[in-house]
Amino acid sequence: MQTTKTLREGSPRKRAAILSAARELFLTDGFDRSSIGAIAAKAGVSTRTVYDYFGDKRTLLRAVVEAIGQSLITAIKGTLDDTLTGVTEPSELEDALVTFSMRIATDMLDSAEYSTLQRLVAAESANLPAPVEQPMSHVPEEALAERLAELGRAGLLDVPDPRLAADHFIALTFGVAISRLGSANAAEDTRVRPLIVEGVRAFLRAYRAA
Repeated sequence: MQTTKTLREGSPRKRAAILSAARELFLTDGFDRSSIGAIAAKAGVSTRTVYDYFGDKRTLLRAVVEAIGQSLITAIKGTLDDTLTGVTEPSELEDALVTFSMRIATDMLDSAEYSTLQRLVAAESANLPAPVEQPMSHVPEEALAERLAELGRAGLLDVPDPRLAADHFIALTFGVAISRLGSANAAEDTRVRPLIVEGVRAFLRAYRAA
């Protein structure tokens, strides 16, 4: 009877070293050409440790992508806390939403983490689960939806479906920039900010509380 190997959580230091080594080699050499032996050597651990912690190379790739995704999600939640907490007046909404969007466009979409995630997903999509199957794939939208719902409860927005409102917000801001410019990198393209400002205003025309 086939059995499923139980993976070890193991040492956080060794786990981090394996993920870092795998990330670097997957980027430079590609998934197919990166051996478990090479990853283990770069991480300073044995091949058995890599197998004990991650089971196989495909699971390790997924763990690398999930770790990067979690880092980005943490950054998004921090930006939400910094920019959309404590908004109490309708007159503050536009500036707060523009500031949030610009922070995401510069701090996240211009980050090495985001660039690495995009490169890995594009190059190794055949070895990763479909986006709808990835457990963290909708977390940023859900985090934004939760904050929009809070603004709704404060009487500043009318958001009967917060998740739909979050999807609309992203489509009107980052989505427009990416569709029109191929990027939403506000640090490199001065055309991004005007698109975001107009997107926020369109969102508020639809969702601002009467």
